[in-house]
Amino acid sequence: MIRFTLRRLLSGAILLVVVTSASFFLAHLAIGDPTAGLLGDSATPAQRAALRQQLGLNRPLLEQFWDWLSHAVRGDFGTSWRNFQPVSDQISLRVPVTLSIVVAATLLAAVVGLIVGIATGLRPSGILARVLKLASVVLFALPGFWVSLMLVMAFAIKLQWFPAVGYVPLTHSASGWLRSITLPSIALALGAIVMIAEQLRNGFLEVNNQDFVRTLRARGLSARRVTLHVLRNASPAALTVLAIMFVGLLGGAIVVEIIFNLPGIGSLTQSASQIGDIPVLLGLTVVTVVFVVVVNFLLDLVLGWVNPKVREK
Repeated sequence: MIRFTLRRLLSGAILLVVVTSASFFLAHLAIGDPTAGLLGDSATPAQRAALRQQLGLNRPLLEQFWDWLSHAVRGDFGTSWRNFQPVSDQISLRVPVTLSIVVAATLLAAVVGLIVGIATGLRPSGILARVLKLASVVLFALPGFWVSLMLVMAFAIKLQWFPAVGYVPLTHSASGWLRSITLPSIALALGAIVMIAEQLRNGFLEVNNQDFVRTLRARGLSARRVTLHVLRNASPAALTVLAIMFVGLLGGAIVVEIIFNLPGIGSLTQSASQIGDIPVLLGLTVVTVVFVVVVNFLLDLVLGWVNPKVREK
């Protein structure tokens, strides 16, 4: 297990270096001259040249990359080109907002998806199984922003159970924090619930028809213990989908944060992209990749515990 863990840590570190390095060069290639977005179309060539020199853009690109990388490994992502505030400070203020709704959505999807997946796996021809099929068609056909708006209109404007916009930090009020993330979390989790439930249901049905399950029943094991054995063998695929969903929810948080006016990394990404604020975009890329690496690492550990054969790969 130690060698397995070290291999996963090494692969995660390599992924982090490769993705962030590629992002640096691609960002400079895609944006080109960011002074146009920072100063506007009315800026003179002299003003743009002065800003390029101030930002260090007149240096060779490899020199800029090494300077950025040498500071990034210490957690220093430079300063924003828009407001000249430290990028690390801006991201640290917004990460808790995004993590709050993404983690809550992931937990909601995991719990509800687990319950629905097991229930439909035990009764594949039941009413809940047909509801799941209908929900999968409806939810994937509807745009995410439309679902978010419907939740706001129903539960925030009409029923007034939750606030329509805004975010309350957990340190200020636990109840206010919970109410402020409820609707955004539900909006993010709906599609993930269906995918996890379907994946678990399919895995449950596949494992339930295998010979070892019949042997367990023939030995007189209770239905509960047989179900636990089936669930353990059917869970790896669902866990993989859950990890992928977590990464996908980080991207989907951009739309949700805009609709619910949440000051998370999604809204920061949008504003930085509009003006070509490369230091902020690179800092956000590093943070996102770290999240992906950590989630994949935890997934590998869980899969290695559930299925020892995974450790041999």
